[in-house]
Amino acid sequence: MSSTLSASQQAALAQLRDLTNGGEDDVAVSMLESVDWDVQRAAELIFGSAPAPPPPPPPVMEQFEVDDSEQAQPVVPRPASWSFTLSSLFAFPFQLLSNLLRFVLGVLRIPLPRPFAFNLALFRPRRTAPRGDGGADRWVRELEEETGAQCMSASASGVDVGTSAGPSTLTHRAPSDRKVLPDFTLGTYEDALRACQRDIRIACIVLVSEEHDDVPEFKRTTLTDPTLVRLLHANDILVWGGDVRDRDPYSAALKLQATTYPFVAFLALQPRRTPRSSTSTSTPPPTLTVLSRHQGPSSGPTSPATLTAHLETQLLPRVSPFLVGLRAAQHAAVADRLLREDQDRAFRETAARDGARIEALMRADELAAHAAETARAAQEAEAARAALEKAERQKRVEARAGWRRWTKRVVMGAPEDADGVRLAIRMPDGARVVRRFGDARSLTALYAFVDAQLADGQGEETSPAGHGKEQIEHAMEEQIGEAGTADAWWGFQLVLAYPRQEIPWARGTTVGSVESLKGGAQLVVHMLASTQAAAVDGEEDDDGYVSEE
Repeated sequence: MSSTLSASQQAALAQLRDLTNGGEDDVAVSMLESVDWDVQRAAELIFGSAPAPPPPPPPVMEQFEVDDSEQAQPVVPRPASWSFTLSSLFAFPFQLLSNLLRFVLGVLRIPLPRPFAFNLALFRPRRTAPRGDGGADRWVRELEEETGAQCMSASASGVDVGTSAGPSTLTHRAPSDRKVLPDFTLGTYEDALRACQRDIRIACIVLVSEEHDDVPEFKRTTLTDPTLVRLLHANDILVWGGDVRDRDPYSAALKLQATTYPFVAFLALQPRRTPRSSTSTSTPPPTLTVLSRHQGPSSGPTSPATLTAHLETQLLPRVSPFLVGLRAAQHAAVADRLLREDQDRAFRETAARDGARIEALMRADELAAHAAETARAAQEAEAARAALEKAERQKRVEARAGWRRWTKRVVMGAPEDADGVRLAIRMPDGARVVRRFGDARSLTALYAFVDAQLADGQGEETSPAGHGKEQIEHAMEEQIGEAGTADAWWGFQLVLAYPRQEIPWARGTTVGSVESLKGGAQLVVHMLASTQAAAVDGEEDDDGYVSEE
């Protein structure tokens, strides 16, 4: 069955097998599956320390066998626990029978039924149940009070767990030359392991139990040894500790398989071991590994000299190069990540600038296109307006030419007055026309005669408005009224040759009433500026003449 388990499940199975002193794998796998492969919960179920309905009987307090022969001071004997002694004597035959049965069934490769396995587990001695709350901070406070020492630094290397990191909050009231303790990291055991992995540091786990007589001496000598404390501090070793009476250190003791106290273990990241048959070319990530365990009296395995020598001669020379490489790789990865972030930020900024520039160019193109469209529309409107004005002007010119042809027909068909003033009229083309006008004739007749000289083509019988030839003066006065001014309708002025004097048209004025025309006169036809402008634009009047001036 173990061949179908993953590496983490096989490790959990091996750890539970060590805690239960062997046993059938099938039973252990079944128990681990029932608790989702949590070794601590499985161990609590086996030893009866986890509360479950119905409430279990009170745990039996175990009295550890402690070798105090090397202690420098006498140990005060503790009262015997008769309940534990009687339970041990009662359980011994059953435990012996269960071990014998397990051995026989193991040789025969016969799985042990689960109910029987649970019944045999009931006869194993139970461990002391952990205390409730407290945590590392309370233990460090008690340690400082008991040893009269204080943590080495004003602030220890904290674990990123919010408020559960930092040195002890105990007020230091002693002088500066008092004994020192390592900088214990506060927080949980799992927090310490995470900090060890995150910061690539060596972790020193210290576990004690007040039921062991070697613990007080260990606290007074090992934990306050200046050489060991300075060595831990100089190598930035993360130190975490606790009493197994508390829940978290109790869980750590189960995971680290601590059986004797005081207990010291060193952990750090190490290369993961791969089977020789593995064909994978990728390097697996390092895993947190227990480098060494030290448990026993402070005069032996956990003495300051032993731990110091172990650190200086074995652990640090073996582990430090690998950790230095990991830190260098971590720093390189961080530098590479920062470089990529800078490059990404620069790329985003460049893209933003390029986008802004492109957007500005697009807006400029849109504005230019809009301006061009507006200019084109204005030009088209202006061209349309000019064409309309030209058409209207052409229409007016054609209408004026029709009036002149009608005037020419009427004037040329009328006989010259027998008596009156004789007027010589010089036309714009230099031609000279002489005509006699009676004194009773109006200036309208004089101007109509000159206007008829400017007409081309044959005359017309009727005017554009349908007037007859007897209505010529009345028709001219109507057109002058519609045009607004006489100059606007006639398009020319009559001026005396000498002295130069204008003979303006006026309604109801007769030729005889004009003083300058009495006795005859020589007149010059002066074309007005509007007629000249029409000729410049290529819209020359139908008379074909321009002014002399």
